[in-house]
Amino acid sequence: MGEQNALTSVALSSSSVQLPSSRFRFVSWHRLEQCDVTGDQLTCPRVREGPSEEDLFLRQGADLFLDHGRRKRREEEGQRWEERLQENWENCLELNLSYQDLGDPYQQENFFRILRRLIRVEKLQLIDNSLTNLSSVRLPRCKMLNVHRNHLVCLRQLPKLPVVEHLCLSENAISSLEGLGVLRNSPLKTLNLSRNPVTFTQSYRARVFSCLPNLQVLDGIFKMPEDSLPPKGPENTRMCTIL
Repeated sequence: MGEQNALTSVALSSSSVQLPSSRFRFVSWHRLEQCDVTGDQLTCPRVREGPSEEDLFLRQGADLFLDHGRRKRREEEGQRWEERLQENWENCLELNLSYQDLGDPYQQENFFRILRRLIRVEKLQLIDNSLTNLSSVRLPRCKMLNVHRNHLVCLRQLPKLPVVEHLCLSENAISSLEGLGVLRNSPLKTLNLSRNPVTFTQSYRARVFSCLPNLQVLDGIFKMPEDSLPPKGPENTRMCTIL
């Protein structure tokens, strides 16, 4: 079992160069000869990269061919670096990394490596990836983030989003508004927390709107007059001071 196809092209955007033939649909673009397709032109690439042969040997506790594996790994490092330069994640403006099925720690590590390179992305889809914590990721230009159907339990597990305007967190496991204050100074206009336990808390909508002054739509419903009333309950004085 060798390294699996990394970052396989699922679909190309209409503005990108078409692949030479349909039989190349599932081939990594950096393995195509005489083709100027780059990673930022892909609509929904796969990032489920598999471990190398020597990594598999080490996982199984085998030390045979260890020296050979290390030499081979050093030889491949240069090639891998060239391939990763071709990924071109730093120039992505819109990216869909949903449904990745990250069942192996190696795949998760590669996934987060890519997220940390998205310094210019403005629209990012991360639907149904079983994500539990994105706090180590910073998305300085992201205006729209969709983390629908993941495993987040706290708003503190969100990435750094200084300019986010639209944020979807529906169908996670968020049970508290603790940490919502980090979004207070952002230009957030729409927030979706539907199908999270937190939506059943007392004065839920009033608390959210009192903490996010720029918010216009919550869970698909525009701000109503009653949403501007002071929230009721013991958390009234603490809601907006949580960071």
